[in-house]
Amino acid sequence: MSEFTASSSPKAKSGPDTRTLACTAMLCAVAYVVMYLSKSLFSFMAVAGFLKFDLKDVIIAIGGFLFGPLNVLCVSVAVSFIEMITVSTTGPWGLLMNIISTCTFLCPAAYLYKRNRTFKWAILGLCIGGIFMTGSMMLWNYLVTPIYQGMPRQAIADMLLPVFLPFNLTKGLMNGALTMLLYKPVVVALRKAHLVPESSGQGSKTSTLAVSLVALFLAATAVFLGLVLAKVI
Repeated sequence: MSEFTASSSPKAKSGPDTRTLACTAMLCAVAYVVMYLSKSLFSFMAVAGFLKFDLKDVIIAIGGFLFGPLNVLCVSVAVSFIEMITVSTTGPWGLLMNIISTCTFLCPAAYLYKRNRTFKWAILGLCIGGIFMTGSMMLWNYLVTPIYQGMPRQAIADMLLPVFLPFNLTKGLMNGALTMLLYKPVVVALRKAHLVPESSGQGSKTSTLAVSLVALFLAATAVFLGLVLAKVI
């Protein structure tokens, strides 16, 4: 299978260069805007009244695929902190849950893709990350959600399988599919802005079209699953 990105990661250096820092700062800003807009636009899809679909992980995944898992951690912490002090009503507990959710999903994906930069490993990383995220959020929702939602722990325990499990799987599917769809055009735009290096490789047009079609199908599937979970349809 041809390389997923038509790009290579920046060459390893002793520390981040100005271009990498500028790109990371831009990813933070875009991820925050995407978080705000997605939570506003998808407010009608809230599950159980407080679980909302959030697409900022798409932007953070792009940074992770470009720069590695440490970039995922840095952008996740920065965006989640800004979210906490601006629009979130869940305080430090929401901050903690956001960081755990994003990092358990995207750090494994970024790590695997960094080791083998192919479409197969990108998909494998996103799938493994989605499973890690779903499992970890089952545990952390049980431990933390009763605190910031003021709900009995038994009520949360009763929601783990029918609510939290499908919600997090759907969220992972939605973010993973959109990452597949948007990664290459975003990287091309970043190259034109001279924020990431030029690639020496060329992606296959047929492969790119196949990835786009699969990603569109998965994204549409995730949206319909979200609507079902939110009892909209």
